Amino acid sequence: MIGVEDYVSFLAGEYLADYVANGGAAVKFVVPGDEVAASAFTARFTAAAADARYAVASVDAAETRVHLLEQVFFDVARQVDWDRLATSAAARAATSAGYPAPEDGGPSVERLAAHHGVDPRELKRDLDRALQAQVQRDYAMVAEFRTAMLRLCQAQLRTGQVSDAEHAAVVDWLRGDLRQISALRSALIFRRIGRHNARQLLFSLAHWLAVNDRAGLALVLDIRRLGFARRPSPEERHGHYYTKAALLDTYEVLRQLVDNTDEMSHLVVAVVTSPAFVTDTVRGLDAYQALKLRVFDEVRDAARDNPLSSLVRLGAP
Repeated sequence: MIGVEDYVSFLAGEYLADYVANGGAAVKFVVPGDEVAASAFTARFTAAAADARYAVASVDAAETRVHLLEQVFFDVARQVDWDRLATSAAARAATSAGYPAPEDGGPSVERLAAHHGVDPRELKRDLDRALQAQVQRDYAMVAEFRTAMLRLCQAQLRTGQVSDAEHAAVVDWLRGDLRQISALRSALIFRRIGRHNARQLLFSLAHWLAVNDRAGLALVLDIRRLGFARRPSPEERHGHYYTKAALLDTYEVLRQLVDNTDEMSHLVVAVVTSPAFVTDTVRGLDAYQALKLRVFDEVRDAARDNPLSSLVRLGAP
């Protein structure tokens, strides 16, 4: 087994600081020996990712229905500061248009026009062109996500292009809180986020973070709750529990993430599991061979683990 400290140091040096930061992606399955090791890994990995300038998100299967990828995306989206990213993107567009924003203020058209002594209407035209080039034509992100980010950036310009209600609707759409999709008709967004597009939106978010002064997205996905075969008594229950069908759906979601690493960029997913994940023949990896064939180390040294492996067993912190 690898110690928690040693493994986090390895991930920080080989993945966070190098491979993922330069556009790569990885999905790692971590099997801590007990609750103490699991908590230690989560805390130290998130701290290392934050120090490396990643946006960090944690999703727990006990609190989020992880067999539905859109619910995972919604949970991640609630942990993202969308306005800060939009402000960064708008400031970048202003710089590329020749109107760098002052350090003591945001990139609103009125403020920029006063700072540079130019006509606000002409400045707005230049900024719109820059945003179109940097956001709407950044094809590393899917169309719906590009449109949503463009609206959030336009809201930072404070020109009235995007109303407060429309801005709030875009953020609610990203977080899964929007009640009526018709509220986004004026923003040219016509579909809800669901299983059909959540994966592409998650990949788009990682790219969006990378182009706005972050190294990417570090996601901790805790699936230890999947090991509960039976619900406890009503007075002891909390959060979500998973049927066998929901468990298999979760493993299919993870299988797709593993297979899609070539399509991802600037994204690292650490899947925290329980020891039963590799030993339980009913609810562990044996239940879904398509995932097991991708991550299980059939041939390995009995005395030590390979930190480059997709699945790593952790010892004491």
